[in-house]
Amino acid sequence: MDFVEYSSCKNNEKSKLNTCKIGKFTKYILLSTAIVFLSVPNVPVFAQETASPDSGEGSAGTIVVTGQRGGRPRTVAESPAPIDVIKGDQLAAPGRADLSESLSKLLPSINFGFNAGGVYSVVRPIFNRGLGPAYTLVLVNGKRRHNSALFTNGGGDTSGVNPVDLDALPLSSVAYIEVLKDSAAAQYGSDAVAGVINLKMKSQDHGGHISVMAGTLCSCDRNEGDLVTLKAEADIGFKLGDGGFVHVSGDLRKRGMAWNNYRATVLPFSPAANPKNAGFDGRAAQNGDPKIRSYSTSYNAELPTGDTTTLYSYGTFGQRWTVSGNSLRRPNSNANISQIFPNGFFPHSNTAETDYQALIGIKGQIGETRWDLSTTYGRNRVRQYSDRTINASLGPASPTRFDNLATFQFGQWVTNLDLTRGIEIGLPEPLQISAGVEYRVDYFQTFAGDPLGYANGGYIYRPGDQDGNPNVGRPAVATAQGGISLSPADETKLTRGNIAGYLDVSINPVKNWFVGGAVRIEHYDDAAGTTFGYKLNSRYDFTPWLALRGTVGTGFRAPSLTQIGYSQTDSRVQPNPVSGVVEPTYTKLARNDSALARALGAQDLKAEKSTNYGLGIVLRPAPRLNITLDGYQIKVKNRIVRTSPLFGPALANILTANNVPVTAQIIYFANGVDTRSRGFDLVADYSLNVGDGRLGFDAALNYNKIKITRIAAPPAALSNLGPNPGGSLAFLAVGTIGDMSTNLPKMKVVLGAHLSVGRFTINLNETRYGSYRWTRSPLIPNGIPHAARWLTDVDVSARLWKGLRVTAGASNLFGVHPQENGAPDPTTGSSLFLYGQPPFSQMGGFYYGKLSFDF
Repeated sequence: MDFVEYSSCKNNEKSKLNTCKIGKFTKYILLSTAIVFLSVPNVPVFAQETASPDSGEGSAGTIVVTGQRGGRPRTVAESPAPIDVIKGDQLAAPGRADLSESLSKLLPSINFGFNAGGVYSVVRPIFNRGLGPAYTLVLVNGKRRHNSALFTNGGGDTSGVNPVDLDALPLSSVAYIEVLKDSAAAQYGSDAVAGVINLKMKSQDHGGHISVMAGTLCSCDRNEGDLVTLKAEADIGFKLGDGGFVHVSGDLRKRGMAWNNYRATVLPFSPAANPKNAGFDGRAAQNGDPKIRSYSTSYNAELPTGDTTTLYSYGTFGQRWTVSGNSLRRPNSNANISQIFPNGFFPHSNTAETDYQALIGIKGQIGETRWDLSTTYGRNRVRQYSDRTINASLGPASPTRFDNLATFQFGQWVTNLDLTRGIEIGLPEPLQISAGVEYRVDYFQTFAGDPLGYANGGYIYRPGDQDGNPNVGRPAVATAQGGISLSPADETKLTRGNIAGYLDVSINPVKNWFVGGAVRIEHYDDAAGTTFGYKLNSRYDFTPWLALRGTVGTGFRAPSLTQIGYSQTDSRVQPNPVSGVVEPTYTKLARNDSALARALGAQDLKAEKSTNYGLGIVLRPAPRLNITLDGYQIKVKNRIVRTSPLFGPALANILTANNVPVTAQIIYFANGVDTRSRGFDLVADYSLNVGDGRLGFDAALNYNKIKITRIAAPPAALSNLGPNPGGSLAFLAVGTIGDMSTNLPKMKVVLGAHLSVGRFTINLNETRYGSYRWTRSPLIPNGIPHAARWLTDVDVSARLWKGLRVTAGASNLFGVHPQENGAPDPTTGSSLFLYGQPPFSQMGGFYYGKLSFDF
């Protein structure tokens, strides 16, 4: 692998990346680290193995390690930073929900971007404190998890980053999850701006768990399609050698493709207003949940190899096949050929995906210094295809099935060395020093698909082609409908290396005062360059029941490889930025450094920089009662966003020169805005004994307000294009701004009650999603308001015999939908945007039964 030497890197013009060799900088880090850790006096070092979440009095008594390196083990209630712990059985409780959606149901600071249609509905983004998936680092057993090959383009995040796909992990493998709600960029990586999600895998060396679940969406509330979901999960532990273990897990899942439609009686429109509406019955979309068939497996293992060393490893592997619905291509639209689909069609967006990651490491102790060396590689590969679509520009000769429209691949190789030890200096606790280095290589590649999928066949509609002849003389929309079609010109292959070194120091000047600090330096071997970040963290316990804690830190997020070099061509149904009319549109996402993007004002992307402040109070006024209140502010400069669609006659010469249809809409990535996120998290839990049972209550609230503090000025290249009648040269439209500032609820509340008595367990959760505004159409610049909603989740389980348990439950018990406040398109009646961008599923209630056996 190639390490970094600042003074001896040569530029590779073809890839616009640097190729570097190991040099003085890296050697100095390694040599200095070794001297510090091997020369200081020996003092005991506290182990950092995490106790089971069941080992304490509720979650506050759980031992956690995320957010601190070295030192004595601390509980959630003692943590110097806000952190939540979610047990594996809590994650499985919502039934139909995936891991990412389950987190959003349990933690108010986490929101789930519900994207209802197309290929982008497969990997749905999560938001932590109002910031998208690019700003939260995901770890598995404390090690970085690789990203998905698909990038975000919906669910409230159109930034184009590759999020980590939490749903690719088997839920049966998760013992619990630690969610750090604090900047940790200096400790774990410059992208941990909003926090860290650390999934801890099961590690028992005996016993296991088996469960099967069947459930259905309610069929009484406009839901259509296949409403059934089936799941099977299993895990088992074995002893390995002398004192080791291996724990194996696996999940199977089958979910039907389901959607809910609105009839013309619900959404009145006038077919006479446009001949394209002839025969249209108001069924505008098959947007909802994609069909999923998947399996995923994992193992987690450790083996002591001596008195002071332990080998460890984990791996995951899974495959997933999906079918996503789309908006209707009406019989008389410019995306249909009546000879093929006389009644129009709902195109399918299909994916076939393979995902895996493997890690191997060794940890041990030299003197009193604990060390940990590991390396991991992960890869995600997705092929996109369709079994029901056409490329209308090919005319009646268009095929209706395309087995390969595009393929995406992301890989990541990470190697870490971490060292930690305590140094006795006469204070209440030893001075704790941790340091380490990390080398990471990211790979991203796309592959062109079937030429018939991306071709522009140039078909012109003729008299008699369609009822009413609405499109005679007009060209049909190019590319296969409802999917992403990559041409050889769109293909990209990018590789980037990153080396980082960190130093983390913590001290207790007096008995009840903790002070921690961390610095991190990272170097990317491309234009992102070098960054330095820091974090200061402190906590003071005034009494056993009152503590104050706070944090200040900085972060740095280099442009993702997709934002730097991704290009795609697709045809989608979307609102015209000028008229607001929903129509099929040829859209080109241009690579930032392409001639097309440069002609429209694109510039090299700069890294994003962030500053984070936090201040919190911890209260423990009574036994088993814990209350925390943590306020925060996160500023991000130069956030990378997608431009507004650029189109119209003023672009004709540029589009023609770049072999793009003159009717196309062009988008590229740019450093567009600065943002400021302000809010607070309030968390409380209480438990008590009730006879022979136990009753627990928890409540959590997150308030988050995001303000756009700066909007970049339009580039001169756009301003100089001149008149553009019927088109748009708006650099950043209201939809882009709304995605970051108004589309998420400002306030979210989660209330829970949990009773366990004898053979029975009852869990009740109430979640209030606050109001939000869907801001997409320039015709409604202030956005469309959608009211707050309360959702109820409940499950009741009974132990039948030893480890055999039966459960009945409901997710969204009363079938609550987001408010239907988005106006239908006046000429097509499309209901695509009735819900705006809802923070929870539009599919209503889900009801299930589960049978499980623990042994």
